[in-house]
Amino acid sequence: MARTREALEQHIGRRCRAARERLEKRAGLAADSTTHFRRLTERPFTAAERDTVTVLFGGLTARHERVIEAVLQAAGHRCQALPQPDLTACLIGKAYCNNGVCNPAYFTVGSLVKYLQQLEASGMSRQDVIDKYVFFTAGSCGPCRFGMYESEYRIALRNAGFEGFRVLLFQQEHGVRADTGEPGLKLSLHLGLGTVAAFNFADALQGFGYAIRPYEVVSGLTNQRLDEATELVAAALRASEPARAADQLPRALWTLVKQSPLLAKTAHVLVNMYTHLYGPDVADTIRGCRAALEGIEVDRLLVKPVVKVTGEFWAQTTEGDGNFRMFSFLEREGAHVLVEPLGGWVLYLVQYARAQLLRRRGVGVPHSGPVWSRLRARYADEMRIVKRWLLLELGERIYRGRYERLRHALGDGAHPLVDQRELARLADPYYRQLARGGEGHLEVAKNIYYTTHRAAHMVLSLKPFGCMPSTQSDGVQSAVIARFKDMLYVPVETAAEGELGAHSRVQMALVEARARAQAEFERALACTGRRLEDIRAYVADHPELRGALYRVPRQRGVAGVAANFILHVGRLMKRSARTQMPVSAAREAAP
Repeated sequence: MARTREALEQHIGRRCRAARERLEKRAGLAADSTTHFRRLTERPFTAAERDTVTVLFGGLTARHERVIEAVLQAAGHRCQALPQPDLTACLIGKAYCNNGVCNPAYFTVGSLVKYLQQLEASGMSRQDVIDKYVFFTAGSCGPCRFGMYESEYRIALRNAGFEGFRVLLFQQEHGVRADTGEPGLKLSLHLGLGTVAAFNFADALQGFGYAIRPYEVVSGLTNQRLDEATELVAAALRASEPARAADQLPRALWTLVKQSPLLAKTAHVLVNMYTHLYGPDVADTIRGCRAALEGIEVDRLLVKPVVKVTGEFWAQTTEGDGNFRMFSFLEREGAHVLVEPLGGWVLYLVQYARAQLLRRRGVGVPHSGPVWSRLRARYADEMRIVKRWLLLELGERIYRGRYERLRHALGDGAHPLVDQRELARLADPYYRQLARGGEGHLEVAKNIYYTTHRAAHMVLSLKPFGCMPSTQSDGVQSAVIARFKDMLYVPVETAAEGELGAHSRVQMALVEARARAQAEFERALACTGRRLEDIRAYVADHPELRGALYRVPRQRGVAGVAANFILHVGRLMKRSARTQMPVSAAREAAP
């Protein structure tokens, strides 16, 4: 019986295979004609080409790209930041990319193709362009289209006639383990520490500019001084060199340390970290930035609504046509823009790594077998988690401390980095922090944070048209707005068109934001018990209060610069009156 059943199944199998082959042949899908996709092997970027090949990069603000360019040059690379992408670049990207690609890819790859076409138009042969230039960018994986950008770049380059142009990629979620896989562009310790320094300096300067520019007395002076400070930072980063432990450590200590390769490598890392964080060159650069930014006169009594910009990473960062030049538009409309520093994204990746570490806790620990074996496995797993947790904590504290030092040196103009644990906690009832894609839970969390902490009068979320993670966030935001009734939240999708409609929507929301800022200012003025004319007179008599680097403490629950400033000046006037009052009168006035 078993043999008969087995023979029947074999017969059925033969009949099925024969039918499949017949149908595939009829449809032109015969096995011998099937060609599976194979990713083309790209020509590597070798170390020998480093002196002749220029590394192109882009996608950040002009200020960030200027200092990162200096870091790459300090590491021995020829590099060039691409021009800020404009509408023409977007149209070029649409011409050569697939349909349905999101806005950042169109703008970025369009800017790259446009630059290569300009090189060819200037007289360089197409093959020379392919041989002498490479493109360096970040990659990722996850549910959104960002994971497919690398393929889109290559498709667009091939369609534009630059087939074989090399695209160097590093996976941003790999953190300190990230690598391009190319000998010509190794992510060394010096390059990594220099990039961290570049991010911190650029973030602090960028935040300072947006905090001071709306209140400047001489129009254009802030941008002029910021450009000087940026060039100073770029020059310092370009001149930096890797520190040698043998030169920094005492001779006796180095003689002892160099006996062990592990200790020597550890000493090299620690010496370079200390030099980048606390070395004399860093202090000189900070002092140079302060000197460049001194002399900017501001009028902090101007009432400006504070607008926090959130959204998809590229759309909330770029300052060009990719987000309808929204930042400059907001400032022309009389708003004070709170931009998101790149450091916020760095710390978001650290927080995600922490969450993943806890989620995988206990995975691989056996639940059966000898007790001592299970205890040893549990102990090893816990020690692994503790070690990685401490490294993540140390990295976050160092990064945050470096940024706070720079921010404080520039008068606390830039906004502090928000605690990522707090953002995860606020978003958790609505959006889980392990739901990856785009900015994940950050759009929801920032909206709640800046509303509940009264750190902004309005939250503006910028995202590309059809961005899947941002669409998810917008769906969640309806529940958030229903929970927080006083929330002023405006989502805007960006594309190559629709600028007039987007500006119109923002203008309508700014009416309410201005009313909130004015009401807050009037409450603050009433709290001082002073007339506005008296406060203006006091500020006129104390020129230090009009300096851009003057540090104005922020009161809890008060968002506007003018309201915080008037509360601060009111306290100064009260203190001044007490010091000038006779002792007998002071005793009578004391409660």
